[in-house]
Amino acid sequence: MSRLTGVNEQGAAARTDGTSRDDGKPRSTTRQVFTLRRDPLPRMSRPSWLTYLPQGLTLLAAVSFTAITNNQLSRNYHVTNGFVSLLAVLMGLAIVLAMFRPMAGWWLATATATAIAVAIHDTVGHGQLWPWAPGGMFAYAVVILLVALRVPAGVTTAAVSTALGLALLGELLWSPALSGSSVGGATVLFAFTGVLGYALRAVRLTRGELEEQETLTEAERAQRALLEERSRIARELHDVVAHHMSVISIQAQVAPHLVENPSEELKENLAGVRQNAVEALTELRRVLGVLRSEQPGDEANPHHPQPTLADLGGLVENVRGAGLEVTTELAGIRRPLTPGVELTAYRIVQEALSNCLRHAPGSRVEVGIAYGPRELHLCVANTAPTRPAQPSPGAGHGLLGMRERAGMLGGELVAGPRPGGGYEVTAVLPMDPPGGPAGLTDPPGSATPGGSATPGVSAVPTRKD
Repeated sequence: MSRLTGVNEQGAAARTDGTSRDDGKPRSTTRQVFTLRRDPLPRMSRPSWLTYLPQGLTLLAAVSFTAITNNQLSRNYHVTNGFVSLLAVLMGLAIVLAMFRPMAGWWLATATATAIAVAIHDTVGHGQLWPWAPGGMFAYAVVILLVALRVPAGVTTAAVSTALGLALLGELLWSPALSGSSVGGATVLFAFTGVLGYALRAVRLTRGELEEQETLTEAERAQRALLEERSRIARELHDVVAHHMSVISIQAQVAPHLVENPSEELKENLAGVRQNAVEALTELRRVLGVLRSEQPGDEANPHHPQPTLADLGGLVENVRGAGLEVTTELAGIRRPLTPGVELTAYRIVQEALSNCLRHAPGSRVEVGIAYGPRELHLCVANTAPTRPAQPSPGAGHGLLGMRERAGMLGGELVAGPRPGGGYEVTAVLPMDPPGGPAGLTDPPGSATPGGSATPGVSAVPTRKD
């Protein structure tokens, strides 16, 4: 659940930064207009070679409009004072600043545009535009676009309205007699760039929310797979426990008859042992009924005995019948193991063979089982596939399930590609696992989700873990 919590926290953080949605409060919009915080221009996620394309285009626009503005002020508007180059550079810097701090760049652009309008007021010729010079107007439109890409629509609207309001006020109160109005063209241009920036921002936010939802869905799917695998393990190992409890009950009932003239105290103690075993067995069967009611058709039911390594031959034959060349090798002295170890070893080999069928069709598979003094070693290795693997929806947690089972017994499992091609799964299981002879310990809290394993090779988990 920590993964789900982390994803939710990331989503909440994303909604509280500069890309948060509009909250509809005028006070919030006003505060954001005066916010000069850092909010870099997002990079393109794909294709990778175009990652910094927006930044490159913005820098190109800044350089270009600096030159264009300088040229128009000096040649078209005949501004001869020393502030021409400074104003042109400030407009270019406003575009660069808007890449990192959108509202700070907008304020600088607005102040520069106002200074340009004042500088060209006395030199405007017949029909020349005022208060916006053509170059400055398009440079300001770039700033509006950069602002709209990062801030809510209400803030963009406020920025455009402020710029147009100042221009209209200047035209009404201080317009040169021979000038032509640039407010109409600026209104259309700024509105277009504002809407374009808002649309691009909406697409980016929507894509981010979809990716966040996909991450949540994947985390929930993994969590569900974990719970399903642990439920399956619980059903299987409850059968083992039920068997031992039944044996204890029967032995406690028979024990008095094996002793000549047993004392009343011994009979009473054995009767208590049998009564406790019967009660525990009754409660255990109730738990089993609840677990099996979730999946009544599952293999872990009273009519299907749990598989052991003695059943491995049938599993290998099934895989061979499906088209894989499988060889088995046994090392050490074969001997019966505790039911939990037998069941876990069988399931690990079954999962590994199923992965070979799914991801390595046409490969050669080697299954090795080694009985050591204290540990059971398993190894399932396959060569590189000779045919392309078919995609299998619904899988994805097979290796995680194997690790869950191995970790339950205090063992280890390692899986990965082989140096010469192919894949290999190795596991080491203690023959006397902690927690009792059946290896009935709780799964570790750090275990990862497991996939579903069924007899034969019908359910094939993926190795893409």
